[in-house]
Amino acid sequence: MKPSSRNTRFCNAGAAFLDANGAFAKQGHLTSLLGELDEIANELATDEDLRQSMGVEQPSIWSISDRLWTFIASNLSTDEYEANMLCLIPSTARFTRNLVAGVPHNQQKAYQAEPQIRSSIHRYTSWAAIQEVKTFPVTRILVQALSNIVTGNEELITTFWNCYTNLPEEQGILTRLIASPDPRTVLYTLVLIVNCIHENKQRSVKFTDTSVGARICISLLDRMVTLYDAEEMSDDAKAFDYGYHLFAHLFDQGFAPDLYDRLSVSGEIIAPHQTTLLKLLDSHLQSSHSPSIHAQLCPMLSTRFFGLSTYARQSIKRALGSSLSDVSESRTEGPPQELDLLLPKVCEALVLVTQCIVTITLSSEAVRMDRMSEDDLQGAFNNARSPIELLQLLDRFLPRINFGKAMPTTSVENAPSLPAVDTIGFSYLKRDLVRLLGILCHGNIAIQNCIRIRGGIPVIMNLCVVDDRNPYLREHAILTLHNLLEGNAENQAVVNSIQPSAEWDENGVLREKAGVTRK
Repeated sequence: MKPSSRNTRFCNAGAAFLDANGAFAKQGHLTSLLGELDEIANELATDEDLRQSMGVEQPSIWSISDRLWTFIASNLSTDEYEANMLCLIPSTARFTRNLVAGVPHNQQKAYQAEPQIRSSIHRYTSWAAIQEVKTFPVTRILVQALSNIVTGNEELITTFWNCYTNLPEEQGILTRLIASPDPRTVLYTLVLIVNCIHENKQRSVKFTDTSVGARICISLLDRMVTLYDAEEMSDDAKAFDYGYHLFAHLFDQGFAPDLYDRLSVSGEIIAPHQTTLLKLLDSHLQSSHSPSIHAQLCPMLSTRFFGLSTYARQSIKRALGSSLSDVSESRTEGPPQELDLLLPKVCEALVLVTQCIVTITLSSEAVRMDRMSEDDLQGAFNNARSPIELLQLLDRFLPRINFGKAMPTTSVENAPSLPAVDTIGFSYLKRDLVRLLGILCHGNIAIQNCIRIRGGIPVIMNLCVVDDRNPYLREHAILTLHNLLEGNAENQAVVNSIQPSAEWDENGVLREKAGVTRK
């Protein structure tokens, strides 16, 4: 069969349907058109030569194609046509999808129908439409058609992406597609977005430079949370993987700091979407070994670390009833003086930031020393007070957990009870802070001395304990203590001067020793 005969069949079936009075009034015309669309689409899917020839042979298919999409867009809100539209749209979209795949000429011609395709997607991603499962195949095939029209065509991708990241919010369809309850629709949408930004910083920057781009990020981060626990190899899991792949592209292109700032909420130290972004960044850093990424992230991570740790210290001090200048004044009995509902979220984010810093510093000592500026390092030295004081406060604020039981930090006779604290969000914080100190002070006399001057040695010694909330806390504390003492006589002297402040009596009660100062 000659290619031109397919053009003729398509044009004849399309014209008969479109020229009929009322179009859907004569069911035979619709049936004939659907048959031709589906049969030709199946052939186009496997025959690239056919795709090439149908796009240029006479009679031209493009006039009828444009008229079909215009007809569809004009009748989206006609309730009496709903059942017929659920047949016509998938067949037309499948034909378009297969016709344009990898053929620039066809893509250019088909892009003229983009506004009508966008209108169709907008209609079938409305709140009412997404409540019905029967609409899911429609949105899937429409997104695939749109994706094939632009993929691989740099000119069209740029035009498409500039348009979609500058549309008024009420006309935008990407956020609506990401919010679809159908995971396959979400997956196809993410494929389209990744194809748009792949290895192109000019298009990727739209996520941070435009309000629509920021909204897309927020919608996607929300969806990533719901997809995280999906069963392996399911559509949900595939959508999560593609979402992760998208953010990995943005991280590799250096957009993590700008994205983090873009997701901020005025007046809040940390926003939920920022926490989700940090989780993705932490995971990506553990699989990425690019020094350029590390260099770009160091200033951001150090700034966030000190900002979050300062907030946490001040919040815990207020809860314990101490002044902001002296940790030793902290009270430990009675309920918290002030309840900060944001503190667990801050600590959760602080754990993630700390883990990112640990990953970077461990990946390459050369990166840490060569890529970070001397001012950044000096700032870290001078602010060793921040993690040390936070560790001391956490030891007072949170009881240690040993095999499921709370272990009081103070074990002497008649010890006061600790405040009841919701510990969600605090897991791993002590461990990761101790681990960070151990890495920073390894082979660095300046940081070792700074930790000693700040009173950090007794704090770290007190953390050489088992705490189920902080797995391997004891091991990391011991290693940090080893790094602090290695080659540092002054630090060794401090440890030697510390004597037990209590002893067990014959009744098994821990009693303070007379004349010994507790540290």
